[in-house]
Amino acid sequence: MKRCWTIPANQNGDFVAAMEDVLELYAQPYDSLRPVLCMDEKPLQLLSHKRKSIPMERGKPLREDSEYIRKGTCSIFMFNEPLGKYRYVDAKEHRTREDWARQIKRLVDEDYPDVEVIRLVMDNLNTHKIGSLYNTFPPEEAFRIASKLEIHYTPKHGSWLNMAECELAALTSQCIETRRLPDLETVCREVSAWGRARNSNQKGIDWHFKTSEARTKLKRLYPVIKE
Repeated sequence: MKRCWTIPANQNGDFVAAMEDVLELYAQPYDSLRPVLCMDEKPLQLLSHKRKSIPMERGKPLREDSEYIRKGTCSIFMFNEPLGKYRYVDAKEHRTREDWARQIKRLVDEDYPDVEVIRLVMDNLNTHKIGSLYNTFPPEEAFRIASKLEIHYTPKHGSWLNMAECELAALTSQCIETRRLPDLETVCREVSAWGRARNSNQKGIDWHFKTSEARTKLKRLYPVIKE
């Protein structure tokens, strides 16, 4: 029996630097003008039924045939503000540089148009770069959008530090894990409905892991300083 995990190298100064940066950001109090947001992506396989399901009856669950039809894949984009108890979730056919850039523009212009800066936590994927804005928009527009961002990258092999993963886990278990969603339109409709309901219920994330605990519990990751 085994469990797959992300295991950073011991005595890893780069990991520790990025980890402590994110943890210190999470420890700061809520600031509506400088909100902390997390973003992540999740691939999803689109599936359709091969045979008609048998509807639920009294004393009998819905019955689906074990065979299914593969209908391609899509990518789910998740943005969440843990202390603001807000999340936005969307699905696109791909997760290219342009897809990310357009999601960021929407975040800046529609969700947070009046803030001073968005402090954005995400992993260091090659599409998650300011350069993606310049690959998608004219330079004046790319600069305008970038000026509203303060980016904090999680360390390599440290995706667990991204609270958007918590939201994606909730989305998976509550909305998509046991369902066959056949096309992008259906996925968009279902994940958007889930997000609206979760926002209405004011679900936030109470993050407890602090830098002081990291320095004790993850001591093996810290470089050994020779006297």
